[in-house]
Amino acid sequence: MASNIVTMPELENRSFVFRDRDHAGAVLADMIRADIDPYNSLLLAIPAGGAPVALAMSRELNIAFDIAVVSKITLPWNTEAGYGAVAFDGTTRLNEAMLARLNLTEAQVQEGIEKTKEKVNRRTRELRGQQPMPRLSDKTAVLTDDGLASGFTMFCAIDAVKNAGAKNIFVAVPTAHQQAAGAAGQKAMRVYCANIRSGFSFAVAEAYENWYDITEQELAGLLGK
Repeated sequence: MASNIVTMPELENRSFVFRDRDHAGAVLADMIRADIDPYNSLLLAIPAGGAPVALAMSRELNIAFDIAVVSKITLPWNTEAGYGAVAFDGTTRLNEAMLARLNLTEAQVQEGIEKTKEKVNRRTRELRGQQPMPRLSDKTAVLTDDGLASGFTMFCAIDAVKNAGAKNIFVAVPTAHQQAAGAAGQKAMRVYCANIRSGFSFAVAEAYENWYDITEQELAGLLGK
């Protein structure tokens, strides 16, 4: 792995290494503690799964916590798979390699992008209300999620935070596929990932003993809404 990717070698290629997302956030906080300035940094969670991870980090590090809504552009026939992502500011990133293998028309691709933009705008309104996105210029933005599989959602978030003027961008995730972590390291100043895994099959959930999908109601509770 590149020198800007910080890992825990003792957790490499292991499953069920975290009790839950809170535990994972505490582990990440210990990893990043020495490299972060709490007065000039902001944790940005990608909801929903990134919120409890970032909240645990925020408590441990006494760093401000906010959200960065990003959503994958899903396939018409499979809402679990995506060919790109859209971020809170409209930034769009497409997985061109995947699109080359799919039999999608240009109209279908554009329809997917527009539907995803509508979803991101709706979720941003619901979760942020009238509160504007925090000012990122001259700050270190720490983007957090509960894991990286393909990484395209995170890559889109990195692009959006760069557009917002962040001075430095760190990525902090409990678990990631080796390829996704490497790609994130090419886009962010530093990547912190406790549990790197390789191989053909990868599921974020396999890093957690207690894994479940977070509902919108639970997410609103975490954000104090």
